[in-house]
Amino acid sequence: MRQVILGMVTCGLILGALGTLRAARAAESVSPRRLTIVPFTAVHVEDEFWAPRIRTNRERSIPHNLKWCEETGRISNFAKAAGLMEGKFEGIYFNDSDVYKVLEGASYALAQQPDPQLEKEVDRIIGLIAAAQRPDGYLNTYYTLTGLDKRWTNLPVMHELYCAGHLFEAAVAHYRATGKRTFLDVAIKLADHIDSIFGPGKKYGVPGHEEIELALVKLYEVTGEKRYLDLAKFFIDERGNTTHRQSYGPYCQDHLPVRQQSEIVGHAVRAMYLYSGVADVAAYTGDPELMAAMDRIWKDVTLRKMYITGGIGARHEGEAFGEAYELPNESAYCETCAAIGLVLWAYRLGLMHGDAQYADVLERTLYNGVLSGVALDGEHFFYVNPLASAGDHHRQPFFGCACCPTNVVRLIPSVPGYVYAVRPAQGDHPAELFVNLYIGGEAKIDLGLPQPVNIRQKTRYPWDGRVELTISPPSEAEWTLRLRIPSWCREATVAVNDEPAAPVVLSQLDRGYYLVRRKWKDGDKITLNLAMPVERIEAHPKVLADRGRVAVQRGPIVYCLEAVDNGFDVRSAVLARDPQFEIEFRPDLLGGIVVIKGTAADGRRLTFVPYHLWDHRDPGPMVVWVRQAGKPRHPDPNDPSWEGRLYRPLDPASLTGDETLTATEAARPSASHCWRNDSVEALNDGIEPKDSNDHSIPRFTWWDHRGTQEWVQYDWDKPVAVKGVRVYWFDDEPRGGHCRLPASWRILYRKGETWVPVNVPGSLPVVKNGWSEVQFEPVETTGLRLEVQLQPTWSGGILEWQVIEAR
Repeated sequence: MRQVILGMVTCGLILGALGTLRAARAAESVSPRRLTIVPFTAVHVEDEFWAPRIRTNRERSIPHNLKWCEETGRISNFAKAAGLMEGKFEGIYFNDSDVYKVLEGASYALAQQPDPQLEKEVDRIIGLIAAAQRPDGYLNTYYTLTGLDKRWTNLPVMHELYCAGHLFEAAVAHYRATGKRTFLDVAIKLADHIDSIFGPGKKYGVPGHEEIELALVKLYEVTGEKRYLDLAKFFIDERGNTTHRQSYGPYCQDHLPVRQQSEIVGHAVRAMYLYSGVADVAAYTGDPELMAAMDRIWKDVTLRKMYITGGIGARHEGEAFGEAYELPNESAYCETCAAIGLVLWAYRLGLMHGDAQYADVLERTLYNGVLSGVALDGEHFFYVNPLASAGDHHRQPFFGCACCPTNVVRLIPSVPGYVYAVRPAQGDHPAELFVNLYIGGEAKIDLGLPQPVNIRQKTRYPWDGRVELTISPPSEAEWTLRLRIPSWCREATVAVNDEPAAPVVLSQLDRGYYLVRRKWKDGDKITLNLAMPVERIEAHPKVLADRGRVAVQRGPIVYCLEAVDNGFDVRSAVLARDPQFEIEFRPDLLGGIVVIKGTAADGRRLTFVPYHLWDHRDPGPMVVWVRQAGKPRHPDPNDPSWEGRLYRPLDPASLTGDETLTATEAARPSASHCWRNDSVEALNDGIEPKDSNDHSIPRFTWWDHRGTQEWVQYDWDKPVAVKGVRVYWFDDEPRGGHCRLPASWRILYRKGETWVPVNVPGSLPVVKNGWSEVQFEPVETTGLRLEVQLQPTWSGGILEWQVIEAR
């Protein structure tokens, strides 16, 4: 949304705006980015997948979020701050940002589809915002209503600069979409105020929640005012610099100067917004150290800390990244905002490098991690996106902290802007058009020719890998078409005007792109066929939560099992060595989807649905990573074949284990209570602890229950004969935690409809840093339960629970 978009809106701008436009073009001319943007206003989506979602966003999500912003006082806060009505501030101190994000989404929607009623409402709210602005340019309803003397005094916590950043983004989007300066003038006045407060020789500080950095660059792009770019660079340079202030620590990525950072840490959303801004500043300044830092951190994210869905941020505590390969499933946090942030960052790095790896991650995240955050009705949202569920996690209409619904509202209508990019002609090298996403529709693209080139995509992607591109240049001209061959694709063909083109050799692609260079004429047709077989994906052996498991993927879509389709707790499902996958397009299901059928190890046929569509029907368990028969539970974590990869297609020849499941493997675990960051699946995941304080592996705990009687349970579909158990208790005393060995425990088995104690004389052993093993008179049962009495004032947990079978 930079150079090209500005050219698209000139016809609707008043003379004052034209001056801003010329300045912005001057700003664009200094960008060293490899690629320039084809804006969302130049791309019209017409397909069966994205067009309905964009329409739903416009017709339902935007009104829905505006209604909630009105009902929760978010909008009336501006009227109060303007003195137009009486009352106190309502809600959380950063609630202004939610209004700005909805206005940004509404602006994108207005650019694509005129809507007088929506435009009138947008203008009304902008009027309230403008009225709430202080004479000196300051604008934040929380401080205006609670005490202006406290403004800019608590940067780590109070989100003033964060809110300002979202105002800038919304104002730029509104200006670009409508040509109106009403909101942009508010943004400029606020930016000038902030610039008068912060900078070298002024106030030194950085926002606790990053966002203003990337927003200032957007403001620079439409105004050409270099002070805004300089201020963005100042905030980036100051992060991690404690010369004039105390550090905010890793949570805010403030532990080191950005140029020295190599590992992704802290709050996932904050990190994504920061690094998006860093990428923007690096693109304009050409700073090699910032670029190198982005490359290092990108590798850390995508090779060690990213879920197969593109979700990021494993931990609930701090909404943060965990350690390398710490990617639990049922307790995964994966905030929707974090996935959106990864899309924003990947997009910018793709423009900087012209490398398809960034569009690969963008696509994976968009189709899985982002879309799971919003229901098909556009009015229910996930804040957290786990990769397994007991069936008690559901989308909500809104949240007290509503960053995710309002973020979805602005992301969905911006998707057309991610489809294409352009590398302008340089010397003897003609212009290049990059096709980064395959989405049906039409675009008018500026390639530096007298008139824009018209390009039409026709495709059923992501359900089908066939893409037809029809090219209509204003006159015959030579330039290069770059087709991204997705990293998930292992076989592709290209035809030009129905004649086979040069073979697609994956090892010979140019940064992931297949090139078609020719003198184009009106009506030229490119046909791309991307093979879309169903594949089982395995995770790096160091991802302990996924050992012995596979995920099912087809094209860019990650699939999951839901109980509603399969009639049992799918977390216990086990895929056969040869699942005999079949695909079926179901036009009647969830808006029309491809479902996958596969065979379980016990012979049952399983039905997989796209992960992003789970929780749309009857509630029940869900799982992405399914246990795989024959897959070793203890692979070599240092296997060199994994170099440079976090996920890869499963080689069926690697399935060397026994197809028959042990009773432990076949058990369905449950518990009286499980802490939200832990998982009952840890009970029988097959990962043996090194000691009772082992924090490197998934665990089960009863935290935050203390001193209570609790239980864990295994269930089987068919009776199993058991004669003992081995339990490895969790005890985090060495780390100062609150879990200890239990006071006592006993073993019960299901007999008919009742639970009966097994025959064990005396009390059961409680061992620290080892197995507590108990053998008893064999029983045949469909259920086994451990009843545990926790120590007074202490909680407890289990790292592993094995069943000893009577064979």
